[in-house]
Amino acid sequence: MKRLSLRYGPWALVTGASSGIGQAIACELAKEGFNLVLVARKEDFLRKLAQELAAKWKTESRTIAADLTSTVALDTVMSATMDIDVGLLVAAAGFGTSGPFLDSPLDLELEMLTVNCASLTALTWHFGRRFAQRRRGAGIILLSSIVGFQGMPWAAHYAATKAYVQTLAEALQIELAAKGIDVLAAAPGPTESRFAERAGMRMGKALNPEEIAWPILEALGRKATVLPGLLSKLLVWSLLPLPRWARIRIMGQVMRGMTAHRPTA
Repeated sequence: MKRLSLRYGPWALVTGASSGIGQAIACELAKEGFNLVLVARKEDFLRKLAQELAAKWKTESRTIAADLTSTVALDTVMSATMDIDVGLLVAAAGFGTSGPFLDSPLDLELEMLTVNCASLTALTWHFGRRFAQRRRGAGIILLSSIVGFQGMPWAAHYAATKAYVQTLAEALQIELAAKGIDVLAAAPGPTESRFAERAGMRMGKALNPEEIAWPILEALGRKATVLPGLLSKLLVWSLLPLPRWARIRIMGQVMRGMTAHRPTA
């Protein structure tokens, strides 16, 4: 038996499964023999993915089209999984904003806060309580980011939401260990996905989601935080010797360069 499926199977729930890192992780889990609960906003994307996974890996999938800004959607996710043995939660849903904080619509910032933090917290709490009742272990992977290790001007609120996720995962990794629940913070650098387009950013070098999905899964139960991919490690380790104020200024310059194409208000 493979380590992941033995400890965390037979079902895994992945949010943000329609694209990017969430989709790549779902594919790796299917390859490992997991059945999957695929959660995202776009039903057609989810159904297509479920069909592809069934054809290639003979895995069973449930698709849940859910907007995680809604408490009704959260209730749907939770009720739709009560009859199956979910042993792994991958909270990959999220989006970002960029540019001057005061120029951003407040409704959009609060929506991001809900998806990146509040919904993630609710799912972690709900499945954490379920996982504590299992007798053979369970796992939780929370998608942080390298921007969560310090403030980031011109993406101030997005970085703050990822700092929330990072510190939550770090603490729960210790707190839930005695209950047999492995918790991992996955903190990638810039990654190719629809994220940059939605955030209004132009990225240069970026990670391939398919190349970092397995390193994230492999780290579960072995680390508290993983920096998947060489680019993630390079960006974090190169800034590590600097004082926090310097890291903030450098990250702000990087983000300003990514948003320089946008018209000013």
